[in-house]
Amino acid sequence: MAPAMIPPDDAPAFLAAHGWAGATIAPLAGDASFRRYFRVRDGARVAVLMDAPPAKGEDVRPFLAIARHLARLGLSAPAILAEDVEGGLLLLEDLGDRLVGPLLRADATPEAEIYGAAVDLLRGLAAAPLPAGLPPYDRAVLERELDLFVDWYGPALGLTFDRAGWRAAWQPVLGLVEAPRPPVLVLRDFHVDNLMLLDRPGLAGLGLLDFQDALAGHAAYDLVSLLQDARRTVSPAIEAAMLARYGGGAIDPGFRAAYEVLGAQRNIKILGIFTRLWKRDGKPGYLRHQPRVWGYVERNLAHPALAPVADWFARHVPAAARAAAWEPTPA
Repeated sequence: MAPAMIPPDDAPAFLAAHGWAGATIAPLAGDASFRRYFRVRDGARVAVLMDAPPAKGEDVRPFLAIARHLARLGLSAPAILAEDVEGGLLLLEDLGDRLVGPLLRADATPEAEIYGAAVDLLRGLAAAPLPAGLPPYDRAVLERELDLFVDWYGPALGLTFDRAGWRAAWQPVLGLVEAPRPPVLVLRDFHVDNLMLLDRPGLAGLGLLDFQDALAGHAAYDLVSLLQDARRTVSPAIEAAMLARYGGGAIDPGFRAAYEVLGAQRNIKILGIFTRLWKRDGKPGYLRHQPRVWGYVERNLAHPALAPVADWFARHVPAAARAAAWEPTPA
């Protein structure tokens, strides 16, 4: 079930040990994992408390490493104010409330300008050195993520998939994107609901959130995460313009093929994750995004590079088992 937004019992002692004794702790946000966030106030001081419980499999060390790496690159990840690695507690800089996703939904900020800045940030990351010891986004990880569709989506609709046939369909396709040269820092959840607008110059004006799962992989992954957003429909015109911007005017056909392959991989994985969030974690709200994600999948599968996967879907996932089927059963 979704974790309650109640501060952990050891939060007051953690805050007191780091100069925040008596601070108020108010719920801020939860996410699709077991991490929770609270806003901490002590007079005029404000910070964010991250609770990432190790007992639930959470680990704050990757977040710390990537946050510090991004800061060294001059980008705006939350500064680390205090940490308890073993307890899964971090006190972070509060980047404010100007989350890009809600601002776009309210027409409160120019869409093309925001996406342009995000694309420029990704171009900069692709040219930057990798942090030491960053694990690879290799075939094993890609396949493990794809299996979420087989393990969760299929059973939720009474479908049984042959894992060997599923893997076989992907073999020639994943060869197009594994072991890219050079690999880049892939934040893996780069979209407008993880970006903040800040009053800072240049690319530092975009605050970065939710990057603890970063790996070393293909540059197209974060681009497709941004432009094929599971939670927000991005117009084909914006997607085309931003792809051209990323490519300096045009996208190389090989890069475009990788973009569609990784789009299919990511979107199909998300179908499995959103189903798992419903079935295992008691979070059915994510199901409302399934039709949009299926729309992306259909577009991805139309690319010639994905022909073996498109054929598998045509044989194993009928239209009735796609987006139209997604309504959670009332309790």
